[in-house]
This record gives sequence, C-alpha cells and structure tokens, in this order.
Amino acid sequence: MTATSRAAALTTVLLLAGCGVGERGWPSPLELDYPPAPQQLLPEAGPAAGSADETPLADLTDPGWLRETAERTGIPRRALAAYAGASLRLARIDPECGLGWNTLAGIGAVESVHGSYLGARADADGTVRPPIIGIPLDGSEGVMEILDTDQGELDGDAEWDRAVGPMQFIPTTWDEHAQDGNLDGRADPHQIDDAALTAAAYLCDRGGDVTTDDGWTDALAAYNRSVSYAHDVAGLAEEYGS
Repeated sequence: MTATSRAAALTTVLLLAGCGVGERGWPSPLELDYPPAPQQLLPEAGPAAGSADETPLADLTDPGWLRETAERTGIPRRALAAYAGASLRLARIDPECGLGWNTLAGIGAVESVHGSYLGARADADGTVRPPIIGIPLDGSEGVMEILDTDQGELDGDAEWDRAVGPMQFIPTTWDEHAQDGNLDGRADPHQIDDAALTAAAYLCDRGGDVTTDDGWTDALAAYNRSVSYAHDVAGLAEEYGS
C-alpha cells in the first residue's frame, strides 16, 4: 500500500477533530508512547526562494523537484507545493524550528488526504473545493465538546465548532495563528497555502525545535493529542522522505 492510499484509509476512520484541541485532562505527551521525530527535510528551492517573504508559497520550490516528488509520493502537486513552500518560508523566518515539508505532508495526508477528502480537490489557485468541514465537536463518543466560538463564520455551524480546511483547524486556533501563504491579503483556512503555512507556524510555536524528539512530540500533541495520530503522521513523514 502506498503512502497516499494508506493516508486515505486512515482518513476514512478518523474523526476530523482538528488542530488545536484543548489539553485539559490529558497526560503529558512525554508520559505516553509517542514516536521519535522523523527526519525533517527541506525541498529544493527555486529561484524565487531568496525573497521567500515576498513570494507566494507555491512559487518557492524548484519545479523539477515538485514534479519528481509528486510522482514518487503520489501527493497532488498543488498540495506538495504548499507543504514545500511553507517549510522554505519557515526556514527563512524561523530557522531554529527546523520543520520539514514531509511532516506537513504527513499531517495533510491524515487530516484530509491532501485536500481530497470526499472528492474535494485544490484548484490551481490553491482553494480546496468543496470545502472540507469536520464533524460537530459536540462531546459525543471520541469527540471533544467545543461550543461555537465563531458564530458559524468559518465552519457554518452556530451551535458547535468544527474543524475546517485541508489542515483541519478549529476556529479559535485559526483565529490566533492564521497566515497568508499566497499573499493575497487574506488568510483562508480552505486555501491550501494559507493552511499549510498556518500549520507550520503553529507547530513551530508549540514545539520549538521540532528536529528533537521532545520538540516534535510537543508540536504534534498540540495539533492532536492522540498517540496513534502521532505514529500515523511520523510513519507517513518517513515514507514521503525516503
């Protein structure tokens, strides 16, 4: 089974509870059997990478690397451009974090099969259509209870919060960490560059140096506290980078 087909299988059994779930009542990540940090890899940079702060994420990576890596991994090229561009942007603005494109790809695979969950896809401009909206976080079995915090603005639900977009952010986390990856003047959780860069910034904020086991564990636990989730992401990150 390829990494992408395995990710699709994982997504069909996951409750899309999303990034930034609260920590109350959970044991410390270091008390649990989290996996070691996978090697963090950077893509080959394109000519525009020298001005990474002023260039949309999709234009930062070498086109040849994108083509070859998309063919090897099965990751849709538009999604891969977002993961790779986000890692290059973070390498410039937060070099001590060390986040690799392959960890972002592992998360994107488990959360939404790279924006293709239930037939969605990322358009050329990076917008995932139809929008990917998670289940209501209503406290039912296996799901945290989070009452609506955004009046349904992001998730269309004025009663409960839901995770949204290809990287599955809950509204409060998006509101606090949202980034504009494609430099169009707005941050949209359904636009894959914005979502990938926001995920990268969030992981680095919570984990610090994610090349270390402790840093990577803290970052993944902030994204999703599940130990099995961390193992799934780590396994996919290793496969994508191999």
